[in-house]
Amino acid sequence: MALRAAFRCIAGCPGEHPLDQVIYRCPTCGDLLEVVHDLEPLRERPASAWKQLFDQRFMSTQWPYGSGVWGKKEWVAPHVRDENVVSMFEGGTNLFWADRYGSQLGLRDLWVKQCGNSHTGSFKDLGMTVLVSTVKQMMADGKPVSAIACASTGDTSAALAAYAAAAGIRSVVILPRGKISTAQLVQPLSNGAIVLAVDADFDGCMRLVTELAEKDGVYLANSMNSLRLEGQKTVAMEIVQQFDWQVPDWVIIPGGNLGNVSALGAGFDMMLELGLIDRRPRICVAQAARANPLFQAYQRGFDQLQSVKAGTTLASAIQIGNPVSYQKAVRALKKHDGVVEQASEAELADAAARADRTGMFTCPHTGVALAALEKLAGRGQIRPDDRVVVISTANGLKFAGFKTAYHEGTLEAVPEPAHANHPIDLPESYDAVRDAVLRALDQ
Repeated sequence: MALRAAFRCIAGCPGEHPLDQVIYRCPTCGDLLEVVHDLEPLRERPASAWKQLFDQRFMSTQWPYGSGVWGKKEWVAPHVRDENVVSMFEGGTNLFWADRYGSQLGLRDLWVKQCGNSHTGSFKDLGMTVLVSTVKQMMADGKPVSAIACASTGDTSAALAAYAAAAGIRSVVILPRGKISTAQLVQPLSNGAIVLAVDADFDGCMRLVTELAEKDGVYLANSMNSLRLEGQKTVAMEIVQQFDWQVPDWVIIPGGNLGNVSALGAGFDMMLELGLIDRRPRICVAQAARANPLFQAYQRGFDQLQSVKAGTTLASAIQIGNPVSYQKAVRALKKHDGVVEQASEAELADAAARADRTGMFTCPHTGVALAALEKLAGRGQIRPDDRVVVISTANGLKFAGFKTAYHEGTLEAVPEPAHANHPIDLPESYDAVRDAVLRALDQ
């Protein structure tokens, strides 16, 4: 089958653009572009055959199809030749059955999709493998690309730096100085990126990198480039595949720049169009209350986006007041009977700690999603028998400082942590140790 995909305007302007063209917005109206696949050739293979093929490839050693992204190459990036694929065996992350945590909330079928169990520790790897592979092919075909650049609150920069280093391509990352964790900062430094720490928030960094891409020939790697979203949409496909091609009732996902939300919706839409599923799940987008422009718009019936000055939040990766992918996200939410919820700093920190007490180790952004889950379950929107999947976007080990400060009680935004756990300092004495253990077990 002759497969093809192209960029098209999300507002419906006529015309299309090849995926190896350096273009980020519609030249007619200035709106965002999206990748649109020609579905007719894909329909030549029946849904049952696609399921069989994807199951056969899943986590195999066959290059490049063992990757959770490239195992669905025909649906994601058919334009990339195999020799140009840059893959770190991304995807294939586990669905954690959160049985004990779910039972505390009155839920019997709660799962957490551990997207942080990836090469650089976040879901950003899923999109970056597609983008960097495309750029590698563009350079192989003689197109003048000097470097790939992104603005980032941490995880995007780590993914870009690692995949660019593997491809032998220079990378530039622009970060808000002092607003990401040490673990997130050291990743792009270690992978040899040009790291610029700027006195600005994410929105300011985004303006700078966009101007750099427009004027100076670097390729933009932020989620306004919809190649990234093609890789990220495989999260939806992988969830359904891991449930033996059954659709959950709810998916809850943290939202900042909102590309991941629209990607999730696109994955479910494509499976529905090609007959692999017969319904969509409901989607909840969870935002930090200090950076909640989507939540505010939802409260007004999605009348329009009113950007906000994002306040400092523990969920630093979603500390975004002017999300680029707002329109795409709203479209996905409307198709998926979606809702938007928010979480205060105390709510997100306590939800993360409560989940940790049941065996997880969650990042603060996942804490936002868990806090939204607790609210939806508490007021009965999520029913006890609903199958629910929470998207965990990053590895908790990237945020050891957040964890430590929570348990030490030194987070200014969370003065009374509900689930703090303190070490017990003791002398070298069996009696002291024994007494401390027995006292703790009696509590």
